[in-house]
Amino acid sequence: MTSTASSASSTDTRHDQAPPDQRPAWQQRLRRFGYVARGGAGGADVRERLVPPYAEPGPRLWTALGVPHHLATRIVRWSGWGGPLLVTLFAGVLRFWNLGDPKKVIFDETYYAKDAWALVHRGFEVNWDKNVNDLILSSGGNVPIPTDAAYVVHPPVGKYVIGLGELIFGFDPFGWRFMTALLGTLSVLLICRIGRRLLRSTFLGCLAGALLAVDGLHFVMSRTALLDGVLMFFVVAAFGALVVDRDRARARLAAALPVDADGRVRPDAHIADTARLGLRPWRWTAGLMLGLAIGTKWNGLYVLAAFGLMTVLWDIGSRKVAGARHPYRAVAKYDLGLAFVALVPVAIVTYVASWIGWILSPSDGTGGYYRNWAATDGKESSWSWLPDWLRSLWHYESQVYDFHVHLQSPHTYESNPWSWLVLGRPVSYFYESPAPGTDGCPADAGEKCAREVLALGTPMLWWVGVFALAYVLWRWFFRRDWRAGAIACAVAVGYVPWFLYQDRTIFLFYAVVFIPFICLAVAMLLGALIGPPGSSDSRRVAGATGAGVLVLLIAWNFIYFWPIYTGQAIPIDDWRSRMWLDTWV
Repeated sequence: MTSTASSASSTDTRHDQAPPDQRPAWQQRLRRFGYVARGGAGGADVRERLVPPYAEPGPRLWTALGVPHHLATRIVRWSGWGGPLLVTLFAGVLRFWNLGDPKKVIFDETYYAKDAWALVHRGFEVNWDKNVNDLILSSGGNVPIPTDAAYVVHPPVGKYVIGLGELIFGFDPFGWRFMTALLGTLSVLLICRIGRRLLRSTFLGCLAGALLAVDGLHFVMSRTALLDGVLMFFVVAAFGALVVDRDRARARLAAALPVDADGRVRPDAHIADTARLGLRPWRWTAGLMLGLAIGTKWNGLYVLAAFGLMTVLWDIGSRKVAGARHPYRAVAKYDLGLAFVALVPVAIVTYVASWIGWILSPSDGTGGYYRNWAATDGKESSWSWLPDWLRSLWHYESQVYDFHVHLQSPHTYESNPWSWLVLGRPVSYFYESPAPGTDGCPADAGEKCAREVLALGTPMLWWVGVFALAYVLWRWFFRRDWRAGAIACAVAVGYVPWFLYQDRTIFLFYAVVFIPFICLAVAMLLGALIGPPGSSDSRRVAGATGAGVLVLLIAWNFIYFWPIYTGQAIPIDDWRSRMWLDTWV
């Protein structure tokens, strides 16, 4: 049977060895909820706690399939990349299929597609004529670019990403959607690999990626030129880089520990308290990705703060496992400074560098918006010793901040974050009502048809995800499973901050930033349902059957909603049958 690595053997938790009457009262009370206290290393090899092995399919699976042992070994060796690449290929086919349809400027593409085109040609956004969308579509993008700078409220990275696709494939729907489709596809690969490393199971990693591939919100956002899909990619990439950094740092720590006569790695207080873990390039990579995330949308700042705290707590846990007597002091002395430099300054420099087009634009009033502020309205500032471009940029950013915190313009599709997890109010990006026999509507449709692109998550996946989030919170709090804590942290940092801005105009599609981590949570839940290694055959068969039914239901749900994810013309009654909640209309 396929091992899922869901047991405590792949975590840092161990059952407490103390008799029940010697445990603290609070531990005894929590045990009824499944709490497991951390014990000492005992006779175990510390290397297995610092760097748990990956689960491999048992020999009975290959025997049942008639696969020779040498071939099975080769399959296992290559499955770590082969499986994720197959899942990614599947996701890519879905996302790039008929990508240019609808051949329209849908929803906020009216801003970002044109801003991207201006950025890659002029270095700053411009004011377009309000009727230019039809001209862009009819002329194949052959339109003059205005010179009048526009006031925009999002940093440039996401628009540069969109603009790259436009430079390669043209100023048309396929061109401005290409890069979001590519990053959406690559995010599936990242989740497969992150899930594999996090859960120590290629099967569960590929399962998490497959779930993301069939999530409706992720799918629609991958096929639309909006910023949130770009932000999601950089957040997932930063998370993955930190997970790799954690493994590499723990492996280096394990290599520095002594080995006893039996060949087992033993904890050592002196080494654990004084070991230097090097520059850790993967953490610098995470800093770069976080800078790009902030340069796409400012809510990346929350991610930087949360992920920075998370990686430092991981270092503390690593040194504890290695036997450190003063892990907090050791981390403060040897890890904290480098962690700060690798994340915060790198992210700040990356963010400022992303404004290079605006910075290099003329400061005589013909460049980017507010580019000449320091030379005009701000020339009497007490900060005049700073470069003009920096003072102008700071003023621009302060104006953008005021805009964001006071944005209260009502919108038909705005929603409260309390409703997001249950998909209370999705956003319609595009809607048309073609008559029978026109624009793909069947001639025998009777009434008119409906064509819609609805930014709606796959309901079965999201509703199962609610239970999966409850499971990872339980496992983190009561089992102290770092994997569950990491998933919970990533979901929380993409979700919880929006509760601070409930008076602001916000939308469900912002949730695309944390849906990859909900998929990881669901994969972890399904792994627990299948059962840990060593379970009886009947337990594994029953668990696998239940998990398989859930996955098939999620896949069926995605297929069922496919027409309203892709803007296909369907009879109006078929469209109504897919509006499960009144708030979806």
